[in-house]
Amino acid sequence: MMTLTTAAQKYLEANLLESPEGTLGVRIGLRDAGCSGYAYTIDFADTQLAEDHILEFDSVKIFIAKEYFKQLQGTVVDLVEEGVNTTLEFDNPNVVHECGCGESFKFKDEA
Repeated sequence: MMTLTTAAQKYLEANLLESPEGTLGVRIGLRDAGCSGYAYTIDFADTQLAEDHILEFDSVKIFIAKEYFKQLQGTVVDLVEEGVNTTLEFDNPNVVHECGCGESFKFKDEA
């Protein structure tokens, strides 16, 4: 379904240790954005919805809402460090077009 690299997993584990009490894991989703259509969202998950898909990577739980499951299937999440910037990068095989600024993307079924 989704893969976390070792670096991404360690990064999320460290963030979860600093998260508010009651945090269950990390919620990954999508939102409307930019000129191409979508952007990823990453938030602490403090609730579990009945329709959530839950992926476990040792101590990291990833929550994905049913509505985003298909678009995120096969995604590899990696940690990228460039200078002083650290970001999670998504390599999603379902994305067919990214805008020039890299802020948004389209999926295969929308291109």
